[in-house]
Amino acid sequence: MPEVNYIKHLRDNEDLTINEIVKKTGKNWRTVKRYADGEVPLEKLPSSKNGMMYEDGYGEIVDIWLEEDMKLKRKERRTNKKMFEQLRDEHGFMGSYRTVCDYVQYRKPILKEEKNTRYERLEHPPGEAQVDFGNMTVVKDGAYKDIKALIMSFPYSNAGFAYPLPAENSECFLEGLKQLFKQAGGIPTHLRIDNLSAAVVSIGKGTKRTYTDSFLRFQSHYGFEIQACNPASGHEKGNVEKKVGYTRNNLFVLAPEMESFPQLANWLRMKMDEDMNRPHYERGVSIKELLEEDRKQLKPLPITDLPIYSLAEATLNKYGEISMDGEKFVIHKGRIKQTLIIKKEWDSFTCFTNDGEIVYQESRAYMNQTRAIPWQDIMGDWAKKPRSAAYSRFFKYLPERVRVYLTIMPEESKTRIKGIQNLLDKHSLEDIHNILEVENRFERAPHELGYLIEAKQAAYPEKMTESHTPSILLDYQTDLKTYDQKLCPQLDGRVS
Repeated sequence: MPEVNYIKHLRDNEDLTINEIVKKTGKNWRTVKRYADGEVPLEKLPSSKNGMMYEDGYGEIVDIWLEEDMKLKRKERRTNKKMFEQLRDEHGFMGSYRTVCDYVQYRKPILKEEKNTRYERLEHPPGEAQVDFGNMTVVKDGAYKDIKALIMSFPYSNAGFAYPLPAENSECFLEGLKQLFKQAGGIPTHLRIDNLSAAVVSIGKGTKRTYTDSFLRFQSHYGFEIQACNPASGHEKGNVEKKVGYTRNNLFVLAPEMESFPQLANWLRMKMDEDMNRPHYERGVSIKELLEEDRKQLKPLPITDLPIYSLAEATLNKYGEISMDGEKFVIHKGRIKQTLIIKKEWDSFTCFTNDGEIVYQESRAYMNQTRAIPWQDIMGDWAKKPRSAAYSRFFKYLPERVRVYLTIMPEESKTRIKGIQNLLDKHSLEDIHNILEVENRFERAPHELGYLIEAKQAAYPEKMTESHTPSILLDYQTDLKTYDQKLCPQLDGRVS
């Protein structure tokens, strides 16, 4: 109204023309004409809509379709024509195509506005997620292994999903997100992340960020919105920060044993799913029930997975090596100074020539990195209280036969613990486990096991298997009579 009053004032009191008012106010000519010479606009009264779209319930059906389609990519949404045909064929709609078009044109902006208003009103709207990495420790092959757990939480329901990974690089981050989306059963509407280098190249003013090409490609494929945190502002994704700590304190304080990443991922998924049966900290219902509200807002997963990898170039040095993740790898099929194309996936890498020939494949170096468990110190503590060894958090990490050896004769536990501790100066637990494979060796003293290990290691090495000798020659027996006849015919076949 202030603008309307100003236009009428210029027209009636200052006698300006329509064109002069347009120049002075910058408004559209028709708008100025309507307000300058027309009546004062009245406030609009709410008008009740009528017609079959409103009275017969067809509009409610279209509203549901429009809300569903808002979660999909534009090319996957229903057209007005498709909605009209579906109403006609499946719901007995007798109206016209134009009626459906008019209703969609009227309702679509209203539904969008309602959705935005609803999101602004709620502190944590359903379907919105936060994601972050957490450092965890597991035990693999009798040694510590430091891993990263990528955790995605939904603040509305407090539901969490986790996926184990070996590092925090771009390939691991995107592979983890892909697996978490599958676990959740859909794609979050908004994903809040911090400024991790796997996704963010540089930080600008406010919420301006420059993202990596691989992350933008991933976002475009899965269709979520990014919410970036400000630098050093972990509280902006406080829900997932707490979920990382909760997961570490409840699942990784006693380091779980890991056979492989797929096995650990299955175990972690089962544990996180069990945890959702507990009640929400405020709402009095289970997290799993509230998760269903989140899932109603999730976008559907795309039909095809996005392959996760990155490409780089590497030139062989004078030793025929390339550097990958800080390790040197010899490429026997390559030539000195040859440039190779490296396809890096989260767990492995592949080397190609410019012609597409694969010349080398290997696991990434961090897949096999471990830290030794300090068995010398641990067994020193056990020797002071031998009966406590079986109850130690570390006891389950010993090889199976070593565990049996230490406990099969309780009266000798202290002696055996000290003996194994001394053997570890020269031999590994795996060596001790292997030498105990013969059952009667459980009766041997530790120093006797040491003699047996040294004798086995000093023995002549086993014959190496090879596949180049023709099978007909493997068990060939020389006929000495033939040689005798050739060398000494006068012996008449007798062996000399």
